[in-house]
Amino acid sequence: MSKVEDFLTQEEEQEIVNAICQAEKNTSGEIRVHIERTSSLDAFDRAKEVFHELKMDETQLKNGVLIYLAVEDKTFVICGDQGINDVVENDFWNCTRDAMIAQFKQNNFKQGLVDGILRAGEQLKKYFPWQEGDTNELSNEISKG
Repeated sequence: MSKVEDFLTQEEEQEIVNAICQAEKNTSGEIRVHIERTSSLDAFDRAKEVFHELKMDETQLKNGVLIYLAVEDKTFVICGDQGINDVVENDFWNCTRDAMIAQFKQNNFKQGLVDGILRAGEQLKKYFPWQEGDTNELSNEISKG
């Protein structure tokens, strides 16, 4: 699959956006998904770059989470902002990563993303519960590179 546009159907993309909306109902955290064909950079370095490009490092509580996928490279990264990294244990994202990998291995990319998003929301809720007055600081739409 060489084109990012062909990676997910429009319906699958909408299910992912719906999962982001659902996950963010319980947390002040912000979750985004970015999909691109490939990167010449290390996946984590590229994810950090995209994190900044999407202004995810500008949220009030520094609690944004990016799920970055490079389709042709068959790699993904879950990247959290400083506010998250300051309060969570080192293996915080392992269960989210593992749930995604289980689906990805079966070529269920949409379900892997949905599972990852919902688990990320559950994890974030522990440290950043939704509170009265919380606003959606970032778009829930999938970004593509």
